[in-house]
Amino acid sequence: MDKQSILEKQKKYLWPSYLLYYTEPLALDHGEGLYVWDVEGHRYLDFFGGILTTSVGHKNPKVTERAKAQIDKIIHTSTLYPHENVVNLAEKLAELAPGDLSMSFFTGSGTEADETAVMLAKAATGNQEVIALRHAYSGRSTLAMTLTGISAWRIGGTQIPGVKHALNPYCYRCPLRMSYPSCGVACAEDVEEVIKTTTSGRIAAFIAEPIQGVGGFITPPPEYFKIVADIAHHYGGLFIDDEVQTGFGRTGTYWFGIEHWGVEPDIMTMAKGIANGFPLSNTMTTPEIAETLTTQGLTISTFGGNPVSTAASLATIEVMEEEASPEHVAQVGALLRSGLEKLQEKYPLIGDVRGKGLMQGVEVVANRESKEPAPKAVNELFEATKARGMLIGKGGMYGNVIRIAPPLTATEDHIAEALDILDHAFADVQKRY
Repeated sequence: MDKQSILEKQKKYLWPSYLLYYTEPLALDHGEGLYVWDVEGHRYLDFFGGILTTSVGHKNPKVTERAKAQIDKIIHTSTLYPHENVVNLAEKLAELAPGDLSMSFFTGSGTEADETAVMLAKAATGNQEVIALRHAYSGRSTLAMTLTGISAWRIGGTQIPGVKHALNPYCYRCPLRMSYPSCGVACAEDVEEVIKTTTSGRIAAFIAEPIQGVGGFITPPPEYFKIVADIAHHYGGLFIDDEVQTGFGRTGTYWFGIEHWGVEPDIMTMAKGIANGFPLSNTMTTPEIAETLTTQGLTISTFGGNPVSTAASLATIEVMEEEASPEHVAQVGALLRSGLEKLQEKYPLIGDVRGKGLMQGVEVVANRESKEPAPKAVNELFEATKARGMLIGKGGMYGNVIRIAPPLTATEDHIAEALDILDHAFADVQKRY
């Protein structure tokens, strides 16, 4: 099909609420490595990876071959029947996960993983209330939207009772009008204040992303998670670490983002990069916490632990270990960060650069002094980078943060190509501001 035919059917048969990038939406046809091609044959350097999901590149031969082989054997089993791919993946994840996290429950999406984590925390603690963060994103179910701290992503108005939102560690736009480190990480202490003033005083969990994804790659200071995890435990709760976007070496150096903060979560969720685009998610915990659910009732996941998705996940992790390790991500991520900081020195539109590894955010502002968000400039940058053959993401409460997150197999040459495109795009847009 040509692009126009695809767009016409999109408009006729799919909900108009679909979020599509670009003034002229891009109809993709195929991909290989870090590049994708649209139906008209134009090539693009993919520096958003299907929202941090195509973790080891498009059409990775090891992943696709392993998935094809499994398709020829059996495609679906559900969680009712054990399968070697499922147990082997669970074993591998137990090797990679921090602390005593060794027990897995597979589902089909990040939303389901977070739902499962909250269900488990309530069962394990006997408490019902949950603390989430402002600017957070947890998915699209009613509970996940309730946990989410961005109004634009909370459709429908129906909310689950018992969820409270604390201040998030948004240092660039500190909600307390303070500066790090003289602030003493006061945003972390707000978690205790919220518990003491808006809950019964006993919580089931505190849930947070190590780096807030949809929120605009907001990255907490080094002390933050130790403080909030201790507070959660003091008031009877568990710490749920949402690694849907930060997991699998994305932040560099470690396999999971929370390890940068030296904290061991009680429950950890993951999805996106786990299987290079195949639908799969997981909720991990300790044997002791997992055991508490057995006396509470029954639970099942029809598409959880799909044999094809788990085969793809095992292959994806192998590729990461061989070609895209956390150490590799740290190395190329440092080059990306250095290049972005040089662009910040060059272009006043760039107010802040933040993130870790190959998860870097660029906050775009109309004025550095006032920090006035410039979402219009971001839209212009999108068109400018697309015209030069590069795909990027965006996010943030104000729609003014560029999200840069290529496949983890990115090389130094890919980083140089991306920075060159961004340089020219910013030069083009900066002239109008």
